[in-house]
Amino acid sequence: MPLARVNAPRPERRRLRLAAVATAAVLSLGAVPAQAAAPAATAPAATGSGSSAAPFAGPGRGLDRAALRSSLAAFHEAGMYGAYSAVRDGSEQWRGAAGLADVDTERRMRPDFEHRIGSITKTFTAVAVLQQVRQGRIGLDAPIGRYLPELIPGERGREVTVRMLLNHTSGIPDYVLPAFPGLTVDPGKELDENRFRRLRPEQLVRLGLAAPPVAERGTHSYANTNYVIAGLLLQKVTGEDPETYITRNVIRKAGLRHTYFPSSPRVSGPHARMYESMYGYIEPARDYSVYDMSWAGTAGAMVSTMRDLNDFHRQLLGGKLLGPAELRAMKTTVPAYEPDPGQDVAMRYGLGIYTLRMPGGGWYWGHDGGVFGAGTWALSTENGRRQVAVGYSLMKYERFDEQNKPKPDPIGAALFSYVDGALSGGAGKPSTTLRQSAPGSLPPLRSLVTPEQLR
Repeated sequence: MPLARVNAPRPERRRLRLAAVATAAVLSLGAVPAQAAAPAATAPAATGSGSSAAPFAGPGRGLDRAALRSSLAAFHEAGMYGAYSAVRDGSEQWRGAAGLADVDTERRMRPDFEHRIGSITKTFTAVAVLQQVRQGRIGLDAPIGRYLPELIPGERGREVTVRMLLNHTSGIPDYVLPAFPGLTVDPGKELDENRFRRLRPEQLVRLGLAAPPVAERGTHSYANTNYVIAGLLLQKVTGEDPETYITRNVIRKAGLRHTYFPSSPRVSGPHARMYESMYGYIEPARDYSVYDMSWAGTAGAMVSTMRDLNDFHRQLLGGKLLGPAELRAMKTTVPAYEPDPGQDVAMRYGLGIYTLRMPGGGWYWGHDGGVFGAGTWALSTENGRRQVAVGYSLMKYERFDEQNKPKPDPIGAALFSYVDGALSGGAGKPSTTLRQSAPGSLPPLRSLVTPEQLR
């Protein structure tokens, strides 16, 4: 069923509260739900035979297709317009879809649709950089100013290393709000007016470098600027367009047939419409499936399918795309957030990939992604045997009360339940004890704009 309509916010509520920017959740091209970022120690384990939900088959025991269909349908029934997914356990694969690809025509979702994957692009970019590290053309702990002295001069050029870019500890701010300043005033108008705007990567980097810092160097602070710089680094050392290099040396090497950097604002193959709600500030949610993705570049512009994403992560984690040393470096992580006292960190970020502990107790590797209207989440067991990738067509569906506290989120809970169950083989169950605090004090939520910035 469609997401319930909410009343449009009053005009005075649209003003940007500048004091909130420093504490708002980090800007990114990702979309991982709050439950995934919450400390796993506060979440109950996935229920076993006593659960009323249908159990999934566990890793190595095949796939319960009926349970997968039911759980994905529950995601749609919770309010998500439409979703498609691919799940793999060993040689066994399942693909499914639920809901609508177009809410006006009621065209149905299909499991083979192409989809904008947002920040999962970062994993591909990191692989390309690490391939150049293996060849000796890039030093992982070399200062970025050695390669791009004119773009990143001075102290930053001397102190920020390539590794810091890839694990987001550079201290360099994000460029998204400076590139789309109208998002904090009238997001629908801003997105509409910039559908076909072309932005060069150097422009994006300069916007990020000029933005106010939000974290000290050495502390994880997610910023798309880091991965646009990584693309320019690839261009510098290879002498070719970074998208071309990644296509030949990562996408084609992995044998992916439906993964690419778009050459126009349109998705080339069959796809769903992609609806952006911006927490209710765009009402009704608007389709942004046609959009010039130069604003995301090597940080988040790619298109793929859910099956391709599973194939990619299986090859990556199986050592087919990188040498052993480079894969170890990729999986060397830093905490993705500062936990509450007495809590363990449940999410750690490596080089373009993170590891996450789910309520079922398992740790999984992957990434999430989100652009205007499209969200994706892809996770895998460390050995690449059990995997899930899910794409969905409504973004920033969360709602917040007058005190900026998150309201109950049945859509996010259903998404989390589906992903957790598909991976663990149990009936996935989201946390029921999430911290009811302002979004800015939660761990990174991978959102382009936060509710605080629209208040």
